[in-house]
Amino acid sequence: MNTKKHYTLEDLERDYGPFTFGETLEAYRLADEISLKDFAKKLGMSPQSLCDLEKGRRLPSVDRVAKIAKKLQEPIEGWLSLALSDMVRAVKPNLKVEITRKIS
Repeated sequence: MNTKKHYTLEDLERDYGPFTFGETLEAYRLADEISLKDFAKKLGMSPQSLCDLEKGRRLPSVDRVAKIAKKLQEPIEGWLSLALSDMVRAVKPNLKVEITRKIS
């Protein structure tokens, strides 16, 4: 019998606080062991702009989120959800943002 508890996103957020766009972007870069300078070049931005995003000093526009997701070859929904959550949390911390694709 497996009694091991699966650690969920909710568990992580409860224990460590909400995920942010910047922290997730930095974790993505560090997991791939890419320097800030090289990652900024890959994303088509200055190292200072990337640093500002990673440290949460600036929040990306929806357009910038889309460009970053495309360059990382990742679905936009997760990155956009993080960025919009950061924006909403700054005003109303008790709201949650969820992004889903429109079914056509």
